[in-house]
This record gives sequence, C-alpha cells and structure tokens, in this order.
Amino acid sequence: MNPHTGTGPPPRTGVRAPSRPVRTPPRPARLALRPPTFPPGPLCGAWWPRTDDLFAELPSLTEAFDAMRGRVSRMASHRDTWPATPCDLPVPGHTVKAAWFASGFDPNMIRLFSYGVGRWDLLVVPPRTETATAARLMAAAADPALHLTASELLAAERSLHADDEAVREQGQMEQWEDEGGAPRRPWPTRGPLSTPATVTVRDPFVASRQVR
Repeated sequence: MNPHTGTGPPPRTGVRAPSRPVRTPPRPARLALRPPTFPPGPLCGAWWPRTDDLFAELPSLTEAFDAMRGRVSRMASHRDTWPATPCDLPVPGHTVKAAWFASGFDPNMIRLFSYGVGRWDLLVVPPRTETATAARLMAAAADPALHLTASELLAAERSLHADDEAVREQGQMEQWEDEGGAPRRPWPTRGPLSTPATVTVRDPFVASRQVR
C-alpha cells in the first residue's frame, strides 16, 4: 500500500459520512369536493386539517389541488381561523401568497386561487372534530343539493348535537320515572331532527371513505 503523501491527515477507513435526516412525506389531505359537473354553490367542498399549524397543513392541501384543479397561487382566510397569519407560505415547488381578513369573510372557510382556473371555497373542519362529525360536515359541504355556507353548516351540526342531547336526557328522565321516580310530567317538545336547521347528509360511513 502506498503511504499517504498529502498534506492533510490520512484518510480514515470504515467511517461513513453522516446521513441526512429522512423527511417524512406529508400525509394526504383529508378533502371532500363537490362534483365538478354541478353548478358551484357557497362551498366547493371541505378540508379537515390534522392540526391548526397552517405551515404544516397547507402543503398537502395544495398538492391535492395542484394535481386535480391547477396550481394554487394564492389563498385567503379569516385572521381568527389560524394562530399564525403569514403573508407567504412555502409549499412544494412554489410559494402561496396569503390574504387575511378581519371582517367580511367567513371564519370557518379557506379560499384557494389557481392560475387562470378559478377559486375554491372550502369549509375548514376544526382539527379536533370527532370523526363521525367531520364525516357529516364533509359530506354536507360536498353535497350539490345543499347551499349552506361554512358557518351555517357548523351551526346546523351544533343544533343536531343539541337535539340529540335533549332526546337522550328525555329518555333518561322517562326511564327514571318508569322505575319509580317522580310522577311523569310533560317534557318540552323540540322540533324533529329533520327540521330545516338540521343538515341532511349521506351515511357517515360513505362520507368517511372520502376522508383520506
């Protein structure tokens, strides 16, 4: 073996270069969209982010739209929807410009713009929403037969929960009275769960198949 003749230290054998950290690719966006063949409504669909970190969540959303509807160049949202409100949001391959509104914009919605294609208004399902609730909201937002805004959909879902809770409490009271509790008394009546304030949606299991 020839001796080392360089001016630096002799090369060390058996030592590997430090490996670069492997970046985990973002998980696919949980997205449900209206069929493109139907006329547009107040919403084009719904997005269910996993966290409220827009820097971490927006790349997977724009990736889905880049492939299906055209590259997203800009977005708009309400200032109170996200903890951070940056003007520039880096996503794979480009940067999305952001506009933030303090009023006159639905706080439960995000608006995406694509080059020369158009815009899309999406219901933002809160990240910590239960799976069944999120499935109902996403199915409703993507249903061409419904024409509700993002805030109206969330209000309808809250009304549905309130009605379910009232029915549950009434059942518990009737069971207690049947078992010898206080004499039965009239219970305040509420409208049926199919009142106009309640959103009629597809089977949550069917909707959950759209939540990727």
